[in-house]
Amino acid sequence: MATRGALDGKLVVLIGGSGFFGTHLAQELLDRGARLRVASRNPEKAFKLKPLGNLGQIQFARCNVLKEDSLRAVMADADAAVYLTGAFTGDLDALHARGAGLAAEAAKAAGAGSFVHISALGADAESEADYARTKAEGEQAVLAAFPRASVMRPAVLFGEDDNFLNMFAGLISMFPVMPIFGAEAQMQPLWVDDAAQAVANALADPAAHGGKTFEIAGPEPLTMGQINRMIAEASARKRLFWEVPDALSAVFAALPGTPMNSDQWQLLKKGSVPSGKLPGLKALGVTPKPVELFLDRWMVRYRKHGRFGTQVSA
Repeated sequence: MATRGALDGKLVVLIGGSGFFGTHLAQELLDRGARLRVASRNPEKAFKLKPLGNLGQIQFARCNVLKEDSLRAVMADADAAVYLTGAFTGDLDALHARGAGLAAEAAKAAGAGSFVHISALGADAESEADYARTKAEGEQAVLAAFPRASVMRPAVLFGEDDNFLNMFAGLISMFPVMPIFGAEAQMQPLWVDDAAQAVANALADPAAHGGKTFEIAGPEPLTMGQINRMIAEASARKRLFWEVPDALSAVFAALPGTPMNSDQWQLLKKGSVPSGKLPGLKALGVTPKPVELFLDRWMVRYRKHGRFGTQVSA
């Protein structure tokens, strides 16, 4: 395993680095002394990172992942790059597949020594879900352009500022009866900072990790029912949970304007756990931390009277 100092002074380009994972990864890389170029359609969203870097350590660039000249410009002089762009709606073929391939080509042309592509658990070129299919096609495009790239397939990422735990906690705080879609679907949530450490380790040691695909996930599988009940307990909310039948969930997801589309329902029902056929966090030198380690502290703001409310035992 390469030392933490392997990235010191190296220029790392984060394509799509203004999002949730990107900002956490940026903090990990800055801590290791890397120089960052955060490239995004809306780089202003990452300006909160400015105080975390030393003078000249971090810069921001506007980038369109569908334009080769735009990608080549932001990849200039790059030592390493990470492709983080992803979405559940829009032109997924463009964002997940073509854009990823173009970014890998641009990184290769710039002489970058390492490239990490952020895919997803369940990526499958034969999947009926556009998200999973295009993620798999993006992996293929990246490896065709940059054969020594590392592909990361993360489970659902969680963190204090995520849209996963906080979404459920917010709903649980508002409604006395909480519907659970895909109650038996299994997830293996991964702390975003563990994911960031894994990506940084791959970037730091392409000789050991290049050309490989990793499935990175938390330490244990949890059902959606368990996750919701854990959040309710940590936020000191007594709630009734309605486990919505799959047939009704599918109808709900097909309706316009709902917070879950059909792609997301298919992915949820399938679950998000490693297959066990590919290397994981251990191969990257990371020991994942469980959700339970954080919930009591993070859920305080969702209790009825915040930190002055009911005490929850550890």
